[in-house]
Amino acid sequence: MEPGCGVKSRKSLDMTTNIRPWAPWRFLLAAGLIVSVAAVSAASGRTAQAPAVNADAAVIADFTKRVEAYAALRQKVDGTLKEPPRDGRPEAFADHELELARLMQRERRYAKAGDIFTKPMRNIVRRLLAGVFRGAEGREIKKSILDEETGHITLRVNAQYPEGAPLSTMPLQILQGLPKLPDGLEYRFIGERLILLDGHARLIVDVVGRVFP
Repeated sequence: MEPGCGVKSRKSLDMTTNIRPWAPWRFLLAAGLIVSVAAVSAASGRTAQAPAVNADAAVIADFTKRVEAYAALRQKVDGTLKEPPRDGRPEAFADHELELARLMQRERRYAKAGDIFTKPMRNIVRRLLAGVFRGAEGREIKKSILDEETGHITLRVNAQYPEGAPLSTMPLQILQGLPKLPDGLEYRFIGERLILLDGHARLIVDVVGRVFP
């Protein structure tokens, strides 16, 4: 054996011994980092989706509060009026409706478009309706709405819906996607516009324009 061979061999063995125990730890550390990055990425994806869903829910909740406030006001105002006689005379109900509309118009004399259908809510409505109109039955649904021939009606928030003007039908597919309304409030189409109608006073409460994609 040449001089120094034993020392060299021990040195090589020492180096090997020093390296081997670290190799598995390095592998595990790298694997752990990969898993952590993947977990963070997945969580980030969920976080990115959650705010959008929560934002829509908050907007719809705000819309619901606004329509409920309107319904409460209408009920309060209606409570100040005498009930129409129960003899079934159409003119008695028409007079009651007209007086209720007049009082509600006075209570909401500063009402304007967007008071209930806020801009974020209008965007949600348009998005919901676009999903219906672009679906398999969308063309037929749109045709059924436009066939009602209501597009010529002049719209003004807080004005009465014209007496004798037709009321559009509301396809079930659309009603199922829109927030539920308190008793007496209705969604209706006037051409390519969606209105919120007070059926008790025949008042146009608010409007969303350009709802057809």
